[in-house]
Amino acid sequence: MVQLKASDQRDEQQPALSVEIERVYNAPRMLVYRMWSTPDHLAKWSAPRGYAIPAARTDFREGGSWYARMLSLGGADFRVQGRYVEIVEGSRIVLTHAWLDEKGKPGHETLITIVLEDEGKNTKMTFRQEGFDSIASRDGMAGGWKECFDQLGEQLAHIAGPSDRRKS
Repeated sequence: MVQLKASDQRDEQQPALSVEIERVYNAPRMLVYRMWSTPDHLAKWSAPRGYAIPAARTDFREGGSWYARMLSLGGADFRVQGRYVEIVEGSRIVLTHAWLDEKGKPGHETLITIVLEDEGKNTKMTFRQEGFDSIASRDGMAGGWKECFDQLGEQLAHIAGPSDRRKS
């Protein structure tokens, strides 16, 4: 499920600049958590289709930093970084996200919160990214994350077994 919130605390007439996506995966919660906390796993699913992640670094701890470089099949080169704000093992990850310009300077920063909950034998993942500087940026990231989470489901199925369910 992708929700584009319709309220903004700065001005109730403006749409919120946040995205919320909910997925239920047929995998144990700790496996889904490891897919977020381990660079080797992240590199397999956390870029949209048609992109590869040839370089990634993660210092997975509160206050630690992360970095990824994404290359498209057409040669587009994107770099992104952030820091881990809060980590509750197995259930919650809060991190910042900022694209880097060609000189390595970070752009506008957003905040991502991932909450993992048991739902029977499955894991419910609630993803929220907030603080976008434009509707276009928000909508572009929503589409990219949807592809990434499809690939996360594929990776989990490969490791843990088939199927994920999207909540609508």
